[in-house]
This record gives sequence, structure tokens and C-alpha cells, in this order.
Amino acid sequence: MVPAVRVSFYHADQLKPQVSWIPNKHYSGLYGLMKLVLPSALPAELARVIVLDTDVTFASDISELWALFAHFSDTQAIGLVENQSDWYLGNLWKNHRPWPALGRGFNTGVILLRLDRLRQAGWEQMWRLTARRELLSLPATSLADQDIFNAVIKEHPGLVQRLPCVWNVQLSDHTLAERCYSEASDLKVIHWNSPKKLRVKNKHVEFFRNFYLTFLEYDGNLLRRELFVCPSQPPPGAEQLQQALAQLDEEDPCFEFRQQQLTVHRVHVTFLPHEPPPPRPHDVTLVAQLSMDRLQMLEALCRHWPGPMSLALYLTDAEAQQFLHFVEASPVLAARQDVAYHVVYREGPLYPVNQLRNVALAQALTPYVFLSDIDFLPAYSLYDYLRASIEQLGLGSWRKAALVVPAFETLRYRFSFPHSKVELLALLDAGTLYTFRYHEWPRGHAPTDYARWREAQAPYRVQWAADYEPYVVVPRDCPRYDPRFVGFGWNKVAHIVELDAQEYELLVLPEAFTIHLPHAPSLDISRFRSSPTYRDCLQALKDEFHQDLSRHHGAAALKYLPALQQPQSPARG
Repeated sequence: MVPAVRVSFYHADQLKPQVSWIPNKHYSGLYGLMKLVLPSALPAELARVIVLDTDVTFASDISELWALFAHFSDTQAIGLVENQSDWYLGNLWKNHRPWPALGRGFNTGVILLRLDRLRQAGWEQMWRLTARRELLSLPATSLADQDIFNAVIKEHPGLVQRLPCVWNVQLSDHTLAERCYSEASDLKVIHWNSPKKLRVKNKHVEFFRNFYLTFLEYDGNLLRRELFVCPSQPPPGAEQLQQALAQLDEEDPCFEFRQQQLTVHRVHVTFLPHEPPPPRPHDVTLVAQLSMDRLQMLEALCRHWPGPMSLALYLTDAEAQQFLHFVEASPVLAARQDVAYHVVYREGPLYPVNQLRNVALAQALTPYVFLSDIDFLPAYSLYDYLRASIEQLGLGSWRKAALVVPAFETLRYRFSFPHSKVELLALLDAGTLYTFRYHEWPRGHAPTDYARWREAQAPYRVQWAADYEPYVVVPRDCPRYDPRFVGFGWNKVAHIVELDAQEYELLVLPEAFTIHLPHAPSLDISRFRSSPTYRDCLQALKDEFHQDLSRHHGAAALKYLPALQQPQSPARG
């Protein structure tokens, strides 16, 4: 929902045949030649475009660059900055044979293109003829599209408009860019055109790197500003959202809850490279959400769960960069390509726990999901056991069920994790482990019937009861979490109510377990415990939830009414 920004994608596979005949030694491969086909690939009504490499950092308003089109003569169609190295002069090393260029040549990391004029001039035939001719004596392009652009410009110098050097300050390995920026009053675009990118050797690289990193940590919500932008149609849903926000009463004690529910977060799905799991009929993805203060759980979780994971992270822009470095520095995390991380950017005072869960759930790619929390470590064998149980119980094909994974907890920061149910029961009897929330909120997991679980050899069915909030395995197309529950309280309970209302069986697995590790209480739990207003607002959300439940399920929803009317205990964990 960034004003005046529209994104269009073009399928590169359809364009590949137009450039695949050109041998290219540049690390960008086939895609480095794609700029050549833009006049034919982009819509015919598009007359002017700015073309940018993805390794540029803007230090100015892009509208200033667009304004340079006004300087083009009637014949000029390509705006470029001169190449800031001696590459095209051919004197960098012995037997260096570059492609032909006008003087130092031009760099194509930043281009102003008059598409209309290029089409009129027969651009496609022009570059193809030039490329074919040069490839008779040269084995391949070294700098991809840039070599061909330069060879065409050498033949047709009237096409090019020279742009001021500050619009493409090139930090290549052999750069002479200092000649440009030492005399400039301000920089416009920094181009990291060395294969080494941020690690390039340059005496001023620290300045440029800090500029880039500062930009990465910029609060992206500021890009949504409504003032001082190009006139444009609001994005879909924006007007209704503004109306809903305008109707909120800032004097309402629950204003923060209402506002958080309406917040449309910026979401970056698959924030890091991800390899989708191969399709398997009973496969399970672990689904969870976390914030910056729980990052330390990720390595242990990866050791306990060898299967795919879908994790939503609630981060600021600056924290997203810290997270990136955290993963890069961890051999355990860097090695796992089957963990999909989805960044939901932080906005608002309350933790949007169920919105986060829904993001992670929507991105799961396996037929089943294990709905967990980040503070839990599953049994080492759980992934394989769940897949076998799903197959044996005939889930999905003829049985609508939620498999309950019994939850336990330790109050110790260091303890020996059990490798089997026998070991877990020994720790339970020794007082090292407890059933989850045994001391603070036993109702939350009592229906699991831990006494029966101790002896159980086969899955057994349990009935829903008030405040039940087990960790379950369900089909991927299960009901979504109710996003109205933000902050602490009732976020999982409401989901289990919905599963029960939709007639999911609750089946407890006899060999499954997951263990909660201790941590400091979250800000939202602290507010829940200390603030009667917070608890009153949660009760108001529960009342609204039951009204919606009644609308969807009629008289069947009456069984949940007593549970919804119970006051929340401030001691609850």
C-alpha cells in the first residue's frame, strides 16, 4: 500500500530466446542481457522508462533523474553516465580486448530510455546486427548488455545523452569514480558494480557502505506517507481502511486493540532464499511466529525439527537487517534451505500474534501443519512420528481431525532433553518437567488428560473444554486464526473453539511431546497481568468473537458461551 507505486512482472522465460544466442562471460548470465529486449517486451504505450540495476542505492529523489529526460535532443534515446574505469580503453592488462566503445564507454547500471524513439529507430535490428558482427571477432560479451549498448552507441553516437556522473557513481574494482564524487556537491546514485558488492576495496567504501546500511534500516512505513507524493489512485482497500480507522474513537479504552486489528502490515514473504519441500502426501510443516527477543530459539529448533518450517517474524526494518546477519553467521541456520522466514514489519503498540500465525500458515507448502510456538522444542523424533501417524490414522482422506501434541515445560534454563517418552516420564516424576502451565493455568491443557497419556499405547479422543489450547497438527486448509486477538490472551483458545465448532476430532498422540523452555515474560503478558483495562478489552473481544461464532454456527455456538463469559485470571501465564 505504497502510494503511486504499481508493480508489474514479465515472464523472463518468454524473453530468453531473444538473447540466449549471445555468449556471455558476465556473472549475471542470461539475465544480464535482458535490458536489450525492453523496448519490445514492455507495453507499447510506455514511452519512457528509467532502467536500474538492483545493486544501486539512491541518495536522492528519483524524480530528479526523470527530469533529465527534458535535456534530450530530438534524436537522443538513451541517457547514460560515462564508464568510470579504463575498461573500454583496453589497457587494464596485457591482451585485454574489450568491445568497441565511444571513448571510455558508458555504464548501463542506470539508463534513461526513450522506448518510443528506439522502436522508431529499429532498435531490435540495430543491436542484433551489431552483436552478430562483433561476435565474429570476439568470443563473448564480458559485461553483458553493456558491451552491446556501447558497440551500438559507437556506431550511432547521436542516440546517447550523457548524464552527470553523480547519477551512477560506480564502485567497481578498477573504479576512477573519485574523480566524480570528490568534485560533486552531492551524490545521486551509488552503484555497487563490483562482483564483491559491499566488500569491494575502496578507500571511501566505509562511507558508502554506511550510507547503504542506513537506508536499509530506514522505517519503510514512511514510504506510505500520503502527503507530497505523485497524484495516484489509492491502492485497493485503502479507502475502506481509512474510513474504518476514522470511525475509531481515540477516547475508547480499547482504542489500541481496535487500531491494531485494522493495521495492514508490510509483509515480506520468503525473506531469505528458500527451497520448497518435495511433494509428499503426509508431510508436515512446523508453523510458528516470533519477535527479535526469541531469535536464539532458532538453532535449537532446527536441531529438533528436521522437516520444513514456516516462521513469521515481527521485526522493524533495522531488526530485519540484524536477523539477516544472524542467519548468515549461523552454520546451523545457513544450512537449512527448507525453513521459510516471513518478515511482518512492526507497526502499532500490540503484538499481532494471530496475524503473524496466519502469515506463516498461509505460506506452508505441505499438506499438514504443526501449529506450534517458538518457545517449544519438539521431541527429536516428532517430525517422523507425525508423518507416520497421519498416514496410519487416515487423516484428510476420510477423517477430519486435529492431532494433539502433549505439551510440557521445564523451569530450568539448562536441562537434558529427553529422547523418548520413557525418559520424559522419568523427568516428570523427578520434578524436572511439568505438564505445561501446571502452576499458572492448568485448565489450558487439562483436557489432554496427562494421566491417560502416561499409559496410552494408541491415539485417544478427547473432548473440547473451556480454555483448551493444545498444540495441534491439522491439514493446511484448516480455519485461520482470528486476527482480532492481538497482544496476550485467547488467541489460541479461539482457534481451538473454531476447530471444535467445525467438528474436528481432537486426537491425542501417545508418543508425541513438545517442551516449553523458560523465558522472561513478554510485554503483553505483563500488561495483561497488571491492567484491568487490558483484561476488560480482551473480554470485549471475546464477546464479539462469540457473536460471530453464533452467526456462523447458530445454536451449536451456545456450548461455548459459558467459556467466553468467564473472567480472565490476571495470574495467567
